[in-house]
Amino acid sequence: MSLVARPSEYVAAVLRLAIAVTVVAGLTGCRGQTSEDPPLLLERNMYDQERDNPESYSEFFGDHRTMRTPVAGTIARDHYEDDPEVATGLLPDQSGYVMTVPQAVVNHAGGLAKVLARGQERFGIYCTPCHGQTGDGKGMVVCKRDKPTDPCESRGFAPLPSYEDDRLRHMPDGQLFATITHGVRTMPAYGPQIPAGDRWAIVTYVRALQMSQMAANAQPAQSEPKK
Repeated sequence: MSLVARPSEYVAAVLRLAIAVTVVAGLTGCRGQTSEDPPLLLERNMYDQERDNPESYSEFFGDHRTMRTPVAGTIARDHYEDDPEVATGLLPDQSGYVMTVPQAVVNHAGGLAKVLARGQERFGIYCTPCHGQTGDGKGMVVCKRDKPTDPCESRGFAPLPSYEDDRLRHMPDGQLFATITHGVRTMPAYGPQIPAGDRWAIVTYVRALQMSQMAANAQPAQSEPKK
């Protein structure tokens, strides 16, 4: 009677033999041996990348800077504006500032009401901390107080002019836009942070604040006494 191994026993025996051979080869096969071939480097899911980190030293460029200056004329896609008046606040010949908010801005936003609403929102985020909610120049950065009606206790920050200032009321809208874009004195430039359309929306809301303050401060006309 001949003995024949069952298939499952045969497969198990082959697997045990393969594992034993692999272990022995791994322990003894490479010990003390050298090779002139370059080592194999596996790319572990982009963990080891052939790239330079920001601000690191570069062997490739002559100035050894990894971060390169953008090509002249490069403009970020989300900040590109092909209308020079909308982009800069200047007249096409750059002889002066545009006097009013370009109509293209209002049309693009969907009307004056939407521009004002957007300007109020952006003003509350970027401008209120310094200029105050009403544009009186007494925001929380400038004044320390618990309530808006409390006296302004200076924090040492340079005083800011009120939007009721005659110079600001007669300033061209394009100049206000340029001031927001590039900054002035202690005010930083917000051009890199706020898109052009939102800067124009802020200008529109500033004009609305000025008009509301002028109306609030206007003295009612005295009626003539009845005869």
